[in-house]
Amino acid sequence: MVEVAASIGAMILAAARERGAEPNALAAHAEFDSSLGGDPDARIPLRVETLLWDEAARLTGDNAFGLHAAEGLRPGVFDVVDYAVRTAPTLRVSLERLARYNRLVHDAAVFNLVEDGDAVRVEHSLRGVNQSLHATEFTLASLVVVGGQIRGLPICPLQATFRHAAAGSMPEYLRVLGVEPSFLANDNTLTFSRELLERPLSTTDPLLSRVIERHAEALLARRPIPVETAAARVRRLLCETLGRDEAASTLSGLSQRLRMSERSLQRRLADEGQTFDALLDELRHELALRYLADKTLAIAEVAFLLGYSEPSAFHRAFKRWTGKTPTQARQHAA
Repeated sequence: MVEVAASIGAMILAAARERGAEPNALAAHAEFDSSLGGDPDARIPLRVETLLWDEAARLTGDNAFGLHAAEGLRPGVFDVVDYAVRTAPTLRVSLERLARYNRLVHDAAVFNLVEDGDAVRVEHSLRGVNQSLHATEFTLASLVVVGGQIRGLPICPLQATFRHAAAGSMPEYLRVLGVEPSFLANDNTLTFSRELLERPLSTTDPLLSRVIERHAEALLARRPIPVETAAARVRRLLCETLGRDEAASTLSGLSQRLRMSERSLQRRLADEGQTFDALLDELRHELALRYLADKTLAIAEVAFLLGYSEPSAFHRAFKRWTGKTPTQARQHAA
């Protein structure tokens, strides 16, 4: 089961309370034991975290709830990880520490730093599972908010991208992130100038930084090694069979490959906040964008590679994902 630190749940409750929601009702909806919030070792299922994000946004009527929750972050919310990030000598080291130590608060979240000329792209994803779009927006916005707090001045990314469609208003994204994001992208990313990330931070205490880093390393050594989630296994098998073996790409076929019943597989996916249909749809969307970028593939061939029996079904799905037809998307990318 994918788990996250209970402090994340407590942070969501506090952010919802600030925006007028009743925290007890929110906790009850997600079956979250709020007494766990003060225990740095307590963990909750990812499914509970997802329910908290989505219900908090609904109760507050705030489509940009994740962005606004990030604005309310203060030092210490995420215990050792937070202090390891905030005591780094540069913003780049801060991000590197986040990438290394984030497993202390989240089993599945992954951060990758990718060199891109004079810039560095921070890619955020979950190992084979989905998360609430509000959680995604919180995560990227928190990099901007906490980075500004560390530096003592606002920081502004060069670019931001989200895999989901816009939930809030563009002016609000611009206000919080400092840049207008692109949506329905391949990845959730923030791109910063290398000069900004490598600029020394004058307020750093090197001794304190080393002490906290040693403590974080000791805690990380005690955490279990991540195992492949049920969703990750399903996604991997779908990549192997989609467009090649129709029967093997179904819930029934994958359950047999994994040697479990359909009901057991569905239950394991639900524990990770995921469903088979959502995984299949997400993978098809991802692969569709990749295949359409290859002009040597006919659109009918792309539909076949994605496991659609008829091109018309692919056209309908692609229009739902992007608001465009496959032909329009290919022409726009040209």
